[in-house]
Amino acid sequence: MIKLALVEDNVAALRALKDKLSDYPDVCILHEAYNGEEILSQLVEDASIDLILMDIEMPDMDGIVATYQIKRKYPKIKIVMVTIQDHDESIFNAIRAGADSYILKETKAEKIYETINETLNGGAVMSPSIAVKALQALKRSNLSIPVKANNSSELTDREIEVLEYLSEGYTNKRIAETLFISSFTVKRHIENIYRKLQVQNRVELADKAKREGLI
Repeated sequence: MIKLALVEDNVAALRALKDKLSDYPDVCILHEAYNGEEILSQLVEDASIDLILMDIEMPDMDGIVATYQIKRKYPKIKIVMVTIQDHDESIFNAIRAGADSYILKETKAEKIYETINETLNGGAVMSPSIAVKALQALKRSNLSIPVKANNSSELTDREIEVLEYLSEGYTNKRIAETLFISSFTVKRHIENIYRKLQVQNRVELADKAKREGLI
């Protein structure tokens, strides 16, 4: 039996995905969640799943940040991004976060089932249009000249605190409530952290902070 989790904030899209999988008796949907925070909470209770079908754009915690968090805590769980987004940056960030496969929501039922099995067997599946864009994004990344970051030590104590909460997947609002500061102040701290570490998004931030021993 293949045990799955579905993470999708759109009720209609979630129902459509469940319908596509309903014809396969060896598939069991163990968890359903509407955002990254919710699936992480469910995994604390029961992490005995094989694979997650993950959306990207979701409130509170998106699929890319959730993928990064899950891969750190549950590395054996496979993650397939199932999304309408085929933007180069989204694809590249999902791969960097640890996504194993990446397909579009329009994918037919039999292909989704095939993707699940191939991914569980160690394969990496991508819809054709996504594969092309992923290669393009990778080429651009390799052609870019990395700039050595020398500002890590300039992070203030408060920025280090914010960075630690960001690495745990906290939202801006939750960080503000935890540190008893305004959401605007949190946003300013995050902007400063991004600038000092020379990153563009939370996945890059978590990756670089971990490599430099900041978290």
